[in-house]
Amino acid sequence: MKILGSFVLAASLAAGATASAQEMPADYAAVLKTVGKQGDFKDGVLKVNIPRSDLKVTVEGIATPTPFGFGGWFALTKGSGGMDVMMGDLVLTEQEVNPVMSAILQNGLDVTALHNHFFYDNPRLFYMHVHGHGTAADLATKIAPAIALIGKGAPPAAASPGRALSGTLNTQRLAQIVGQPGEQNGDVYKITMGRPDLAIKEMGATINARMGLNTWAAFYGSDNDAVVAGDIAMKAAEVTPVLKALRTNNIEVVAIHQHMTGTEPTVYFLHYWGKGPAETLANGVKAAISQTGSTAHHTH
Repeated sequence: MKILGSFVLAASLAAGATASAQEMPADYAAVLKTVGKQGDFKDGVLKVNIPRSDLKVTVEGIATPTPFGFGGWFALTKGSGGMDVMMGDLVLTEQEVNPVMSAILQNGLDVTALHNHFFYDNPRLFYMHVHGHGTAADLATKIAPAIALIGKGAPPAAASPGRALSGTLNTQRLAQIVGQPGEQNGDVYKITMGRPDLAIKEMGATINARMGLNTWAAFYGSDNDAVVAGDIAMKAAEVTPVLKALRTNNIEVVAIHQHMTGTEPTVYFLHYWGKGPAETLANGVKAAISQTGSTAHHTH
């Protein structure tokens, strides 16, 4: 039965991949060409990937892979009146922040947030949230100059290589604790959940998990020696209970902020970092997520 289940799952995943490729609207395929990046189309959203695989990042002396939290992106979805809504999160070195910000602003797009997602990171990285309205072609043309600046300057002075974590994670156990399955990307196991209970719209477009309205946890390492980093999407009343749950479970809070402006209700985002046995970290993350209205809603 297991073999049959795996076969059916593999077949459905293959069918899903084919369907996604077939459904890519022509104007979205053109966006990928304009910015010279790869992306995918699911849940009505084009997500364009801008990973910082050019950087070797250490966090608290640990060499962390790009999927652990250094994958920048922007996303487009259809709004009303033939207009697209764009949101994104660009991962930048300190030296890149202001040139990229100028390129965004000069081209008529908005910057809605700038902040850290980590402490103890080397090089120090900052996350710039971007936003715009227009046709897909127009938005692609406007953001392309900013994207072209990322990773093009002199790389930051090399840090010490850091300690790589070896071994494997019992990902089935982590999924069981957190309450839903994740995805393996290289050495990183990432569990992402949306906030479908928050019906946020902009210009008639639904702002879903793929547009950035999500909670996630990324695990790396082994069962006994792991690290976790992540982001929790919260309503105002949820912030303090989530903070208390993380600190009670000895997980460090590294940022509290908004990612989007003008949304109703206002959504706050909290970034966290923890080290220790993987199960202990997963239990801490679960305790925090349990303080929010997140429901088990799997997204890619």
